[in-house]
Amino acid sequence: MSAKPRARNSGTDEPEAVVPRPAVALEDLPGVGGAIADKLREAGYTDLMELAVASPSDVAEAAEIGTATAQKIISEARRQADVGGFESGVILLERRQKLGRVSTGAKSLDDLLGGGVETQAITEFSGEFGTGKTQLAHQIAVNIQQPPEHGGLSSETVYIDTEATFRPERIVDMAKAVGLDPTEALGKIHIARAFNSNHQMLLVGKAQELARERPIRLIVVDSLTAHFRSEYMGRGELAPRQQFLNRHLHELLRFGTTFNAAIVVTNQVSSRPDILFGDPTRPIGGNIVAHAATYRIYLRKSKPPKRIARLIDSPNLPEGEAVISLTSEGIRE
Repeated sequence: MSAKPRARNSGTDEPEAVVPRPAVALEDLPGVGGAIADKLREAGYTDLMELAVASPSDVAEAAEIGTATAQKIISEARRQADVGGFESGVILLERRQKLGRVSTGAKSLDDLLGGGVETQAITEFSGEFGTGKTQLAHQIAVNIQQPPEHGGLSSETVYIDTEATFRPERIVDMAKAVGLDPTEALGKIHIARAFNSNHQMLLVGKAQELARERPIRLIVVDSLTAHFRSEYMGRGELAPRQQFLNRHLHELLRFGTTFNAAIVVTNQVSSRPDILFGDPTRPIGGNIVAHAATYRIYLRKSKPPKRIARLIDSPNLPEGEAVISLTSEGIRE
């Protein structure tokens, strides 16, 4: 049984393949027989791209083979999928210009992010309770359903809810405000409640299965660190917490790369003064989250209904601030 090719809707009448899928079956790779191929597919590796961006240890565990053999399989998958080698900056620039961007609903925040929430990247929204993190997550899940000319990607969302904060009623309000049918909008958001950190990590694999059948271009994790924070307490648990959190973030980023999807995570903060954030709080997760997140937005309260969003980290954009409003219709200027 060979993997089915996947199509992505780019806002036109015809579906467009966002991530190239070479017409090569797993069994065609050197060292991959029928039994190994079946084990790889069961573990979620259904085509070359998913193998190309995998780690040797994960593939070795999934296929019950040696790490050296897994490395050879991955290397060949990368060669045939044309990823992982050296390329010129010109080619990379051309590729980046094809990335998708999703509007947050507020132009000033979109401008702060270089045009909106970027695909193949992790965008983190952190802040105290009531600063609008979950509201932004809801809004982006609605906006991605719109066509590109209206700030979306004509796509669907996987929403991993760790604190039971997802509200379908809020989606209805936001969908009506942008001219979408509320029932259809809710049908394009696939919600799963994560009951612990292990379940949370497991749901990323389930999202991969869903993305093979549906045009999933966004994963929301609200919030990223809640379970890890409550389950791994004290200095003695810090190392395993960071290890699992690091793996979770890399699995999310792998999903984004494989499916050309945006990854949006919300994050809690703790009372640890740090001048970088201009506020006596600091996002949970330490350097693991700081290095994994591509764009980091820190939210703080202002005079209602306003919130101040500050870009505190980005590989290519300058620090800056944007003022947004939390309205009954959603996120606005």
